[in-house]
Amino acid sequence: MHIPTAAGAALAGGQTFFASDRLRNMPSKLKGGQDVEAPLPCVYHGNVGDALHAKASHASAEDAFFVADLGEVYRQYAQWTAHLPRVQPFFAVKCNPDPLVIKLLARLGAGFDCASKSEIMQVLHEEGIGAHNIIYAHPCKPASHLRFAQTVGVSMMTFDNADELVKISQLYPEAKAVLRILTDDSQSLCQLGLKFGAAPGDVPSLLATAQQLGIDVVGVSFHVGSGCQSESAFADAVLRARRVFDQATQFGFRLSLLDVGGGFPGRGDQSGLSFGAVADVLRTALATHFPVDAFRHLRIIAEPGRYFVASAFSLAVNVIARRKIERDKGWGFRYYVNDGVYGSFNCIMFDHQQPQPRVLMSSGRLVTEQDSVEPLYESSVWGPTCDSIDCIVPSGLLPELQTGDWLVFDGMGAYTICAASRFNGFKISDIVYVDTEGALLRR
Repeated sequence: MHIPTAAGAALAGGQTFFASDRLRNMPSKLKGGQDVEAPLPCVYHGNVGDALHAKASHASAEDAFFVADLGEVYRQYAQWTAHLPRVQPFFAVKCNPDPLVIKLLARLGAGFDCASKSEIMQVLHEEGIGAHNIIYAHPCKPASHLRFAQTVGVSMMTFDNADELVKISQLYPEAKAVLRILTDDSQSLCQLGLKFGAAPGDVPSLLATAQQLGIDVVGVSFHVGSGCQSESAFADAVLRARRVFDQATQFGFRLSLLDVGGGFPGRGDQSGLSFGAVADVLRTALATHFPVDAFRHLRIIAEPGRYFVASAFSLAVNVIARRKIERDKGWGFRYYVNDGVYGSFNCIMFDHQQPQPRVLMSSGRLVTEQDSVEPLYESSVWGPTCDSIDCIVPSGLLPELQTGDWLVFDGMGAYTICAASRFNGFKISDIVYVDTEGALLRR
């Protein structure tokens, strides 16, 4: 087996396949099937386990690396359209600004939630993405970023306070403003309501201010919080949004957009909440409060991030050192690996995640604690930096590992790479791309 290089990837039967070919032949809602050339990394045609094993078993392999399965992103998109056909997903770029993920989602018909000038620039650089498929979803924008949005025609943007309305009226008076409202995010890991969202009592004055300033308010947005653990939060938020729609008519606004935000669980989410359960609740709430017959021209969008990418990325880390520890009931081990909380595992600090490892055996088999036939020892896993906060797994059971062995952490696609740093001079982990939906993606 041969892992992709900068030139190409070897497939079964000796074929060589280039990423740009795969993506160029994908059906496109935005481009009408036009060909697009792009200098992109290569995509290996095979499964994630094989790619992990092949990369890790290379004689000189030591650096930590991701394996990203674009087929998983495709499957998540297909599941979304099946469960929420009325809702167009606008991928939250902040979650994982990977260029191949963005290209794939754009070709499938997704829009994009951008929070800065840089994110807007990255998305617009992708051929075929129009400004109408971007929402500038940040209620508190730097003036220079707002001017840039005007320059490139990204007019749909959120606000939640009067000062922001004044800023918009001065710098981008033709903007299409979307009022972000406060929702109950008490059951979410990241409670964004602590920072953003207009309280119900503030809505009338904000609508009045927008009317006085001549700002066109076109819709309502909300966010139930990242890592939402209660599907009922979506139903409550939709009801709150409908109330604002009704209030807006009193100020002469005819709202045409509903943005139901993010908080959607990825596959295998640690919260235990399933996307199907959330989608059922949201679909029912939309049918109740925004029935199709009464809202035929309503555009409904969402801002999923982790939903698309969390389960698509696995991270392999190398045991660079170990320490045997004498304990009351025998021996234990501290393992030191070459990615940590200052790198890809920043999700432990910022996103409340608790990643758990599997052992990558020399045979290529991935072994969990429950699967192991080897004796298990109390173990901890630490990152490579000199900071004692750099702990990935404080306590767990692992077979005895040697320096040079590999651990694999699944579900590492959300809020990992995007916030990684080079603290202590350690590099950010590379990415190997695979496609487990080859026949579908080559249509």
